[in-house]
Amino acid sequence: MFFILSKIGEFFLAPLHVGVFLAAVGVALSFTRFAAKGRIVAALGVATLLLLCFTSLGDLMLYPLENRFPQVADDAPAPDGIVVLGGAIDENLSRLRGGAAMTEAGERVTAMVELARRYPAAKLLFAGGSGRLFGAAGSEAEIVGRLLPRLGVEPGRIILEDSSRNTWENAVNALALARPAPGERWLLVTSASHMPRSMGIFRRVGFPVVAYPVNYHTGLRLPLGLRSHASDQLKLVDTATHEWVGLVAYRLTGKTDALFPQPRE
Repeated sequence: MFFILSKIGEFFLAPLHVGVFLAAVGVALSFTRFAAKGRIVAALGVATLLLLCFTSLGDLMLYPLENRFPQVADDAPAPDGIVVLGGAIDENLSRLRGGAAMTEAGERVTAMVELARRYPAAKLLFAGGSGRLFGAAGSEAEIVGRLLPRLGVEPGRIILEDSSRNTWENAVNALALARPAPGERWLLVTSASHMPRSMGIFRRVGFPVVAYPVNYHTGLRLPLGLRSHASDQLKLVDTATHEWVGLVAYRLTGKTDALFPQPRE
């Protein structure tokens, strides 16, 4: 039920959808006896769309998420295992076109290959089924399982978790498959903006991991000013909203150990 409700809520709370709905409702009201109020609602919708498209709102929302957990130092101890979360593969497009069609989070998979080569003794676990509410076309894990050997990763090293639909299920199923021994050091690879929620969830299920963030959208400095590429800004706002709303929802349902998880010594 949580998965279904989260997908429905994600649709209605998407910032672009909110702006479009406001503008559409305002225009519709302008042809009724509530025309004055309709113009106000339409103006609010248009203002929302302009804010989303041409300001640095998306960067401002993503910056604290992406900088919550630091990158792992090059001289850090070798891990005993590496968990990589799904979200990097478009399973439907992969089925239609063949191969492995990567999303903008494809760096999760390339980081997995890089870490596999750097730490040849580490266990490798990819956690990812299908996050689609309707029309699931296989699992990400299935596709990654075919891809990694072609990239030089030994098939015998790869543990595939192919039934999870969200990050909570990623963590629960990964813990059951990895069975980390006390004192083992496991890295968690996912997008930097997704890392705070992921770390809180893994802590909640009792799987101690070290954050290995990838797939950054923001730089080292807080970005300010106007932007000229509306589609890029809309994507940033959508990504950031998904994570901030997810942090609140997962906290309210007891699926993370803090509202905004932070690094621990």
